[in-house]
Amino acid sequence: MNMRIWSYKRHFQYKGADYQVKFSFTFSACTSQVYCDGSLIDERTCSFSSGAKVIEHKLKANDQSPELSVFVGYYSWWSIGIEVRENNELVYASHPNEDIHFAEKKLGKLDSKIHAIDAKSEEQPSQKWRQNKYSIIADIGLGAAFFIVAKITGDLTVAAFTGVFLGLSLVVIQRFVKVDLLGGFAVFGTVMLLISALFSLVFQSEQIVQLKGTFMGLLGASVFLADGVFRNGRYFGGRFDRYLSSPVKHQNFVIGLGLISTFMSGFNYGVATYLSEDAWLTYKTFLDTPIYIILFIILTKVTEKEHPKSGDCEA
Repeated sequence: MNMRIWSYKRHFQYKGADYQVKFSFTFSACTSQVYCDGSLIDERTCSFSSGAKVIEHKLKANDQSPELSVFVGYYSWWSIGIEVRENNELVYASHPNEDIHFAEKKLGKLDSKIHAIDAKSEEQPSQKWRQNKYSIIADIGLGAAFFIVAKITGDLTVAAFTGVFLGLSLVVIQRFVKVDLLGGFAVFGTVMLLISALFSLVFQSEQIVQLKGTFMGLLGASVFLADGVFRNGRYFGGRFDRYLSSPVKHQNFVIGLGLISTFMSGFNYGVATYLSEDAWLTYKTFLDTPIYIILFIILTKVTEKEHPKSGDCEA
């Protein structure tokens, strides 16, 4: 893309000679040319990949004695100015009250912030893993145990009670070890598994089974909302932070989880009540989880904490 988009012209006189600076840019680079009495005497091209750097032309005056430097740079996002210096002394400025290093400084600050955020992002995963690896392993282990037992026995109730037994075992083990085993969702998951298993044992109706997602969702929503409203999300917010790439505002995030759970519970109730069993099964298999994931991603973006403010030219 070498099509010239825009050009600027700046004139100045020096020791009886007429000088003109022509500055133009394309989509990928900018070119600065200096003419003396109509003849091209210097040209420099700078790629935008190196930033909006001020371009310097080093010239010799007509009498060949002092060194003359012409600096070309953006003093705003849409216009350029020039400064002419003789042996580093300013002799001319097209815009005396403006700073032609404006764009260079702005982009430099932005680049520094990006590097700082990138550095922090690179350090964060390893630091999080060191702090939370035992509780994360405990969470994954409970989930894996539930899956394996369910596959082997074919009985979800047995799998649920196995998860409950292992979860309670973690609570006991935690009393004798220093590492954090319960900082994740092991305890909450164990309690929910127990309630789900008891629910399955007590109610045998197919309609009630379809509505189990609604009851469990409302129960989870009430727990989330209670933590978010009365405890500022301190319990669940910190636990979710262990799994998220960026920290979130705990209270807003946990209240949002409660609202999502309430919405999903109501949606499940509507499908189970007003549509056929086949339609509910299709929804539960193919739509329930994707909808929740989409809402969860939106919530993490909305409640994400803001980060604290903290190539060269060629001739």
